[in-house]
Amino acid sequence: MGRVFFYPRKGAPVTERQAKESEGVLHLTGAQMVCESLVREGTDIMFGLPGGAILPLYQTLPEYPQLRHILVRHEQNAGHAADGYARASGKVGVAVATSGPGATNLVTPLATAMMDSVPIVAITGQVPRAAIGRDAFQETDTTGITLPITKHNYLVMDTADIPQIMSEAFHIARTGRPGPVLIDLPRDVLTESDDFDYPEHVDLPSYKPTMEGHGQMIKRAAQLIADSQRPLLMVGHGAIISGAFAEVREIAEKAQIPVITTLLGIGSFSGEHILSMGMPGMHGQAYNNWAIDRADLIIGVGMRFDDRVTGRLSAFAPNAKVIHIDIDPAEVGKNVRVTVPIVGDAKRVLHALEKQVEQVSRPEWMSEIDAMRAEHPLGSGHGSGLRPQHVVRELCDVTDGRAIVVTGVGQHQMWAAQHYVFKEPGSWITSGGLGTMGFEVPAAMGAAFAQPNRPVWSIAGDGGFQMTMSELATIVEHNVPVKFAILNNNNLGLVRQLQDLFYGGSRVASGYSANPDFVKLAEAYGIWAKHVTDEPQVRSAIEEAAAVDGPAIIDFHVEPEENVYPHVPAGESVFEMIESPAGREALSWLT
Repeated sequence: MGRVFFYPRKGAPVTERQAKESEGVLHLTGAQMVCESLVREGTDIMFGLPGGAILPLYQTLPEYPQLRHILVRHEQNAGHAADGYARASGKVGVAVATSGPGATNLVTPLATAMMDSVPIVAITGQVPRAAIGRDAFQETDTTGITLPITKHNYLVMDTADIPQIMSEAFHIARTGRPGPVLIDLPRDVLTESDDFDYPEHVDLPSYKPTMEGHGQMIKRAAQLIADSQRPLLMVGHGAIISGAFAEVREIAEKAQIPVITTLLGIGSFSGEHILSMGMPGMHGQAYNNWAIDRADLIIGVGMRFDDRVTGRLSAFAPNAKVIHIDIDPAEVGKNVRVTVPIVGDAKRVLHALEKQVEQVSRPEWMSEIDAMRAEHPLGSGHGSGLRPQHVVRELCDVTDGRAIVVTGVGQHQMWAAQHYVFKEPGSWITSGGLGTMGFEVPAAMGAAFAQPNRPVWSIAGDGGFQMTMSELATIVEHNVPVKFAILNNNNLGLVRQLQDLFYGGSRVASGYSANPDFVKLAEAYGIWAKHVTDEPQVRSAIEEAAAVDGPAIIDFHVEPEENVYPHVPAGESVFEMIESPAGREALSWLT
């Protein structure tokens, strides 16, 4: 902290920074500039782990009590926590790490955020400028490494540039298609001083996201909807990012269009609405895949038409014209041929489109949808032990579908997506595009910091949970009331499932024979925990955990042979799916 001054009039101590501010001039160190910039951008919490190169920033934090720092146990978890915080709050998440391994440990969360369009600003330390390129201790080309997995990144070589760069970074991260931005700060840039002049506005001539949809394209889209007999809305994460919840509902109800939500689009439309169809694709509801095959119009909103949704592209929606609405022009037409492309913010485009959409009823299409639902229902499990689907349904019932649910990646993620009926918008947080195991623990922690008054449940697999469970210490340290439902099958379940279905049952490196006793592990951290082995115990255990004032863990010992169905084989069309264990013999056509 700088020298302390006393104003005789009040006698209150102020820092040198505050004294200069009273004179209308701020002359700050680079570290102070970073903190001052964070405050001006509305940052209230940051997740990080210090080290030598970033230490000048950490030593400045006591001057800025507005900035709450959460000390994590691993830098990867700082990134995932910032991700969960950003998704749950709608604000920019901030993660901090030192140079070298600290920065490289942020690679996975940055790639996760990039694939899922999550606004994060990552601040990393770097060796002093004179040491760059000399293989100094803990030197890494952080900007080079992260170039493909960030929306933009910076290596700051002049302390005076920090205010402009910080302002640009937050602007880029949160606007257009959101994404992660990294700022790499050499140690001496943080310790040198210069005048601080924070820009009121950011003007980047080469970066002007299109927000409003083209009028003619919107008019054509409205006409296609009016002409269609079997339309489907396919809504993705972009609708959640833009807050287009009311607009999706209004168009769906006005034009009587069933709504399919992608994995990351879950929560954009109430799961209890009569027009809600759930998830499509590889592990989506079978009736959705059949509906896609029958549809004559697909309206894609804020989604990428990725391979998990489409299956084999040449066979996707063969009878349908396609309207694609997305803020990123690079996504429109990238994977599927588009009839009407509309580049713009989902909320604004849908608002304009709804005004031109005619109110219609589609009794024949809705009857056909109902028949497909009846013929291809979502299964509730096939094993003889504790069914994971039952656990998720009971959790949904106890929380009334209103909890924030955070998952990792694997079977547990798919069961949660299939069986938890989300009633609140933006309540589903998971790793989609990158498929990051270990996301569930730190991201749930970040979400709980963002929404302290809402219940946060992490549905976890035993494999992913063990990847990042070191953050249980951080959760206890701050008494973060995250509840963990571990669906423990002693397996890398989805890997085991793939081996059983497509590799002749040859199980290689997919089983765990030495999982810890998660209840004893929880007790070591001072966390309430309980084992559950039978279905009659499930509901009471969830209710007990929910009543705990702080974190809680339930170790559900689920049927280890249970598979996720439907399952669309990789590279096949979405209607060529295995709907149940009885459908395994259909695999003969693959070999």
